[in-house]
Amino acid sequence: MKTESKDRLGKSVADHYQLMHAFTIFSQASEQLSNVYRDLQQQVEHLTNELALANGELQRQLAQKENLSQQLSLLLSALPGGVVAIDNEGVIESANPVALSILGEPLLQCAWQQILEDRLLATDIASEWKLRKAAHNDFRRISIESSISEDSGKMVLLIQDITEAYTNQERIKREQRLAVMGRMAANLAHQLRTPLSTALIYAAHLSNSELSTQERSNFAVKTVERLQYLNQLINSMLRFVKGELVKKEVVGISVLLSDIQSLILPHMQKKNLQLVVENGGQGEALTVNYEELCSSLIALLENAIQASPVGGRVSLICNLTADEVLLTVADQGDGVDIANEERLFEPFFTTRVEGTGLGLAIAHSAIKQMGGDVQVKSLADRGSEFIIRLPRTNLSNTINSNLSSLI
Repeated sequence: MKTESKDRLGKSVADHYQLMHAFTIFSQASEQLSNVYRDLQQQVEHLTNELALANGELQRQLAQKENLSQQLSLLLSALPGGVVAIDNEGVIESANPVALSILGEPLLQCAWQQILEDRLLATDIASEWKLRKAAHNDFRRISIESSISEDSGKMVLLIQDITEAYTNQERIKREQRLAVMGRMAANLAHQLRTPLSTALIYAAHLSNSELSTQERSNFAVKTVERLQYLNQLINSMLRFVKGELVKKEVVGISVLLSDIQSLILPHMQKKNLQLVVENGGQGEALTVNYEELCSSLIALLENAIQASPVGGRVSLICNLTADEVLLTVADQGDGVDIANEERLFEPFFTTRVEGTGLGLAIAHSAIKQMGGDVQVKSLADRGSEFIIRLPRTNLSNTINSNLSSLI
C-alpha cells in the first residue's frame, strides 16, 4: 500500500511539474503573442496615420489641380485670342470661346485639317489666313501660330483676329503712297511737260502742207514715240503708287535667270557688253510675282548697262544663305556717289538726263512687297552692286502645304 501511495504521489508531483512547465510555456507564448499583436496594432495605427496623411495630401493636390484647372479655364475664356488644343492624331480636343467665335462651330472633335480646308483660305503670308465663309461685310483675317509638345506630340494653336490691324496697315500704306504721290506731283509735272511739249511741237508739223510726206511721216513717228514715253511714265507712276501685286507663284531660279538672260542680251549687245550669269541656286525656287521680279531685275540690269563702259562686263549672280536667296546685279561703272546712295530708290530721283527716276523706285517697292529687300554696295571707279534679298522657297512647298504644316 505504501509503495502504491508513493507511486501515486510521485506521479502526481510529476504531473504537477509537467503542468507547471506547460503553463509556463503557454504564458510565454501568450506574452509573445500579445507583444506581436501589440506591435501589429502599432504598425496598423502607424500605417493608418500614414494613409490618412497620404489621402490628405492627395486631396490637397487634387484640390490644387482643380483650382488650377478652373483658373486656367477662366484665363482661356478671358484671353483676347483663340486657343485650340489638338491631339497627336490631328483632332481638336479643346477650344476656348474666342476660338469658337472666330472659327465657328462645330469645332470640338473635328479634324484640324478639315477645318483648314472647309473654313480657311491661305494668304501670301504663311501664318495669316482668311475666313472662307465670312460674309461680305464681315471680312476677317486671322493669324495662327502653333506650338508642338515634343513629349506628347500634341499641338496648341494661338488664333488672333487681325482684321482691324490688317485694315489699318493697308490704310496706312495707301495713305503713305498718296503722300508720296503728293510730293511727286511737282516732279511729275516737270517730267510730263517736256515730252508733252515736244509731242505737241511734232504734231503741229503734221498740218504743215509745205512739208513733204516723208517729213510729216517722220514727225508722226516722233510724236508717237513721245506719247508712248508719256504713257510709260504714267503707267510707271501708277504702279508705284498703287503698289499692287498679282498672285504669287513658285518660280524656279534657273528658269528665272534663263528668262532674264534672254530678255536683256539684245540690250547688252548694243554696247558690246559681256553678261556673266552665275547660278548658285540650282534646284531652288522663289514664291514671288514673276512679272514684277522680272521687271525689277531688268530695271537693275538696264541701270548697270547704262553705267558700264563700252566692252565692259555686267554680272547677274545668285547665291544662297540659310534662309534667303541673293540676286546680285554688278557693273564696272563709276559707282554711285555716297551722297546719292540713300536717294537711289526715291521716286523721280535720277542722275541721268534722260532718266525718269522711277525704275529703281518701282523695283524697290515691288521687292519689298514680296517680302524682300534691295541693298546697294558701291565703290568709286569700281562699279556698283545691287543685291535683292528674298526668302527661300522649296520647290515642293506651296501654299497648300502650309495648310498641312499646322497639323
